[in-house]
Amino acid sequence: MQYVKVTFPVKGSQESEMLIALLADMGYEGFEETEHELLAYTDESKFRDDELKELVSSYGINYRTEIIPPQNWNALWESNFEPVIVNDFCTIRAHFHDIKTDTPYNITITPKMSFGTGHHATTQQMMRLMKDVSFTGRSVLDFGTGTGVLAILAEMLGAKNVVAIDNDEWSVENAIENVEQNNCKKIEVKKGSLEDIPSVKADVILANINRNILLQYMDSLYDKLNEGGCILMSGLLVDDKEIILRSAGGAGFIFNKGTEQMNWIALLFEK
Repeated sequence: MQYVKVTFPVKGSQESEMLIALLADMGYEGFEETEHELLAYTDESKFRDDELKELVSSYGINYRTEIIPPQNWNALWESNFEPVIVNDFCTIRAHFHDIKTDTPYNITITPKMSFGTGHHATTQQMMRLMKDVSFTGRSVLDFGTGTGVLAILAEMLGAKNVVAIDNDEWSVENAIENVEQNNCKKIEVKKGSLEDIPSVKADVILANINRNILLQYMDSLYDKLNEGGCILMSGLLVDDKEIILRSAGGAGFIFNKGTEQMNWIALLFEK
């Protein structure tokens, strides 16, 4: 399997964040931000140049593309991947990092194409919200698990079982590898979406995905959450807040609180 790397020159973080949200909706699976560029990655079979041109034309943004063989991906990540410490609560690092930490939770992630290395504001905000949620003895659904990092943290926080699901084969393989690397025993990684797990219900749902998917599955997410449970949503920009609040309220969720970081938000709802 080969990947396409699309490089966009960007004028600042807001333009970069806007592009990430739009590209995530198109199925792009990995992003890397530099000072003046956004690098976006997608499976070559899913790349549609005409769709991309139509998407960015109204914004006056140019781009260039490059084919990336999958064997080059680890070297790329290893050259850029730095440990992440979230609020003295959790450290996320790769297997090649030799650092000492005193955070109560430490997660090792093998950096690959999957989203969720802890660097992005959405992943960090989800973790901050998770810090204030009781996981002990509770069942968890991680919808759009990516690397599996949130599922791993959920088990570390005391979850009795975790179903981690993603529709991308690369993410599923990476999540399984990371689950094993962190010696987790209560996480079941599945390929698919909510309709593929009809019998699964959870006390806590983690949904760090994107606005369109959340809107599409809002009613299904409500049905999958047990009474008295909570759902954490991210992959959202500040501008997405009102439409998500309306959709979640319409489904029956009760808004509890939210966080904001670098124009990205995370929201906690209850049932």
